[in-house]
Amino acid sequence: MPPSTTAFLAARHARLHAAFDALSVDAIVITHPTNIRYLSNHIGSAGILVMAPDASHLLVDFRYQEAVQQLQESEMSCPGLRVVAVPASYDEALLGCLEEIGVSTVGFEADHVSVAKHEWWRKAAAGRGLALTFRAGERVVEDLRIIKDAAEIAALRESARRIGPVAQAAFSAARAGVVERDVASAIESAMRAAGYERPAFDTIVGSGPHSALPHYRAGDRMLARGDLVVLDFGGVLDGYCSDVTRTVAIGPISSEARRIYDAVHDAQRAAIAAVRPGVLTTAVDAAARDILEQRGLGPAFGHGTGHGLGLDVHEDPRVTKPRTDVPAIPLAPGMVFTIEPGAYVAGFAGVRIEDDVLVTATGCEILTNVPTELITL
Repeated sequence: MPPSTTAFLAARHARLHAAFDALSVDAIVITHPTNIRYLSNHIGSAGILVMAPDASHLLVDFRYQEAVQQLQESEMSCPGLRVVAVPASYDEALLGCLEEIGVSTVGFEADHVSVAKHEWWRKAAAGRGLALTFRAGERVVEDLRIIKDAAEIAALRESARRIGPVAQAAFSAARAGVVERDVASAIESAMRAAGYERPAFDTIVGSGPHSALPHYRAGDRMLARGDLVVLDFGGVLDGYCSDVTRTVAIGPISSEARRIYDAVHDAQRAAIAAVRPGVLTTAVDAAARDILEQRGLGPAFGHGTGHGLGLDVHEDPRVTKPRTDVPAIPLAPGMVFTIEPGAYVAGFAGVRIEDDVLVTATGCEILTNVPTELITL
């Protein structure tokens, strides 16, 4: 069941309404399923939410009408929600809804509406004689989702807490002679046993040279003595994601492999120590990156240090080095993201260590509880 009660939804609506003036719109059309869930608790794969100052209008077809009705009779009901039936076309129903509520300037999610869709809305509205102006808004809901409310923090804490026993199952499964896919299966079975709805992403089990492939999945290679093995997994609980990575050793490893591990371990600890309100996301990335550069592993760290966690496993804030397409933002209490530096030497080995952290008033709380010291299996 979604964790957000009516009161939390009302607070989210109030924050969204503040964006109406900035966009100079009468209503905002929400089409991205995750954002619809965030604002209404509707978890269907289809739907359109029209947010107006005085009411919310949820457009759903026959498949979801009964579920929405039951939701509206629970403590998770969406305040001021009007359910609009969609008999056939969602886009036609949307225009009918906008006409009925009498709006003229309508915002929409530029990140989630194609140019073709926008053009259809515009031309179809004109064809019906509607004086509608559609105005693009960027990351209107995503900007709200960066700061988690108390319901979300509770859900993320519990999702992270349950990943601890899953990690122990992963360590038990990773042994010399076991195939990567079988380790991944053991991890996913443990996630189901822990109560997760589903994995948050494809489980990664990369052994030996495969550990140097950051987004490798799990293949047919057998784990062997002397391997480093990257284990990256996470689950979805009540819609909210956990994400953890550990790198383990299968028997004794080389001094060079140990050097890489220790460098990444130190980089992760430095990045976590840098997390506190007011610090820029780029500064957290730099704390990890500087360590790896000092150890001669700068070129081996090609991805960002972390990403936001919430209803999506990858969301804002992005913890990365300065980029023109990803603005650096100051950390604030309520942000939740991963800290996951890594170093990858092609053909040899790779290491990544990842935890989920919550920014607090004075620093951060590590939500995941899995040892970070090198485990030899």
